[in-house]
Amino acid sequence: MKEYDFYIVSTPIGNLKDITLRAIEVLKSVDIIACEDMRVTQKLLNHFNIKTKCISYHKFNEKERVSLFLEILNKGEKIALVSDAGTPLFCDPGAVIVEELKKHKFSVTSLPGANAVATFLSQVPRQDEDFVFIGFLPKSRTQIEEILKRYKATDIIFYDSPNRILNTLEIINECRPESITAIGRELTKIFEEVVIDKTSNVINYFKMNTLKGEIAGAVLRENISNTNADVDEKISVLKAKGFKAKEISIILSSLYKLNKNDIYQKCLN
Repeated sequence: MKEYDFYIVSTPIGNLKDITLRAIEVLKSVDIIACEDMRVTQKLLNHFNIKTKCISYHKFNEKERVSLFLEILNKGEKIALVSDAGTPLFCDPGAVIVEELKKHKFSVTSLPGANAVATFLSQVPRQDEDFVFIGFLPKSRTQIEEILKRYKATDIIFYDSPNRILNTLEIINECRPESITAIGRELTKIFEEVVIDKTSNVINYFKMNTLKGEIAGAVLRENISNTNADVDEKISVLKAKGFKAKEISIILSSLYKLNKNDIYQKCLN
């Protein structure tokens, strides 16, 4: 197996059996494991009898750790990066050190493994493959509404917490009352649950059922006919303001992630 200086290692998002054999091998072979919370990581390491030394690496000390990691790597030692759960750099620290390692020509590789987005989406029937991943939704209602309006023609995938999700669903329902929402919680665990329904029904369901654990959610794209009607209305407004077909196609494709040529043809028709 080819050796690298720095390994990005996915860890289970719930079920410890979801770690790969290669991940265990790498975590045992490296000199240092960089982790978000050493208490969380140590439970995983103990389970698989991994004795490798850990160093904390989280969003509050990312920049401080860069020089230390470079020093370790310059000695010829190997480092593995893990997050508390899932794949590092997906709403988890790692971007700062990876960027620095690339600049200093250290070899970096990523091991495939557990990821909440992929685990969740594989249980959600969708019209098409494309989607936009928001990460954790912003706290501002205005910002959430802006995202919902901007990506009407694309599936929106997001993370949320149990204490926020009902409020988030209420915003979704008010902004896009015909929307279909999918909510996945406790993924890979005993009480795993994925609910897919009209947003108002999802709200009612979770008002009646306890919400625990990290949540992955999706607001599915609107019906094509609804989206077309919405685009037609925006074209009419922009035409009335004096914008040309080419300008309108650039504006709407940029704002709503739609095909520029399709919008241009709509303008001409």
